[in-house]
This record gives sequence, structure tokens and C-alpha cells, in this order.
Amino acid sequence: MKAKFVLVLVAACMASAPVSGITATKQDNKVNAATDVLQQFSEIPETNIPPQLLRQAFGIAVIPNVIKAGLTFGGRYGRGLLTIRDAQGNWSNPTFISLAGGSFGLQAGIQSTDIILVFKSRRSIDNITGGKLTLGADASVAAGPVGRHGSAATDLRFKAEVYSYSRSRGLFAGVALEGAALTIQNKWNSEFYGKFVTPDEIFAGLDIDLPAPAQAFISKLNDFTPDVVEARVVTDTSAPDENSSFTTYPVAQPETVSEAVEE
Repeated sequence: MKAKFVLVLVAACMASAPVSGITATKQDNKVNAATDVLQQFSEIPETNIPPQLLRQAFGIAVIPNVIKAGLTFGGRYGRGLLTIRDAQGNWSNPTFISLAGGSFGLQAGIQSTDIILVFKSRRSIDNITGGKLTLGADASVAAGPVGRHGSAATDLRFKAEVYSYSRSRGLFAGVALEGAALTIQNKWNSEFYGKFVTPDEIFAGLDIDLPAPAQAFISKLNDFTPDVVEARVVTDTSAPDENSSFTTYPVAQPETVSEAVEE
């Protein structure tokens, strides 16, 4: 039953993808779709991701057209892009990722949703590039607050490692994604960049020509995210697990720059 559902879900994803005889075009279309998602998110600032959270983001994933389907047993699947900040606060070249997860309960039908994930933890990114990150198990995840003052409705320090957002039928809100798994799409990366490259090589930009669609995506992401005042990788001892710590990317505000802790 579960295997049959997975086949149906994959078929639905393929049906929703642009038809093309060239595999590389699929990557171009996905990057263009991710850029369009950022554009549409930016057009609704009153219900957007709080700038305070974006300033603290170590990485951002944009996953357009995530297909959610089910009848009692359900699941979601989609491909998108992941990029991280370097020590100067610049966004890296994007790597392709997939998001997959199941759910159980009263549900029916098929729905397409755009998802944005904001990563505060470098450990979360390392888990993805190292194999797989399961939200809620390998990293704490929370439905993200919205609006310029959205942080007032949650904890002001944004203690979760990942915050998740969705846009469906024009509505933008935080979304619960516990149990969803994120993995690197190495084949798509190789086809897009024209050779085999590891995620770390992509992030570092080592001997890589950035295709035009990716350049447009990074440009739009720069428009979407606030300017970085000062960025320092630190160890955040406020991790959910008191017995461990995780690497985050907080950006000091002008009046608190001196309080940033260097690693």
C-alpha cells in the first residue's frame, strides 16, 4: 500500500514538472521557479518572514511546487535549492535538494505548495550535505512566525534550528514539517553545473561557472534578505538539547555588534 502511494506521488510530481526533452532544462525550470517563489514572497511584506530571522539565517532553501497527496496515508515530495552564507554574509552557489515526508490521518486529494526553509544551524546544513536531515529528529523545526513583528508571537531568540514557511493558493504562513527529510540531489547538480561537484565545492564556488538562472536566483535572494551588518559564526549554547551546542549564524545588530562571540 505504501509503495503504491509513493509511485502515485512520484507520478503526480512528474506530471506537474515542465515537459522537456533535455534533462538540463528541468534544472533551469526549477531554478526559475524558485526565483519566482522569492519574488512572490517579497510582494506580501505584511505576512513575510521577519527580517530579524532572515538576518540570523545561515542557510535558506526554496522548494517550489511541493506535491502533497494522500488518502488516509499521505506524503509530500519536491525538489528545490539550498544556499548558505559565507563569512562575509554573501549567498553561495545553490545546490539542488529534495524534500520528502509522510503523514497519517484524515486527508484526501493533491495540493501543490511552495516552501521556504530558514536554517539557523550550520549543523543542519552539514547533516544535509552529509547524507540526510530529518526535520524534528535531526534538527528542531518550527512553523515560522510572519510579519515584521512576527517574532513577538514566538520566542524572541528564535531557538529552533529550522523555521518553515509555505505559500499555497496565494496564502503565506508558517507550516509544520516534522518528519520531512532533506537530501542532496547529486545527479541534478552534475547536470546543472556540467560536471560532478560536491555540495561543499558548490558552496565554495570552486572552479564552477554559475549558470544564468542561478545568477538570477542569487540576485533575487539578495533582494529578498536584509543587508548583513556583521556576520560571525558562533556556538549557540541555547540549543534545544542542553547537553550539546550547534553552530549558528547570528548577525549582530549595529547596537550589539560588540556582543557577538567569535568562535
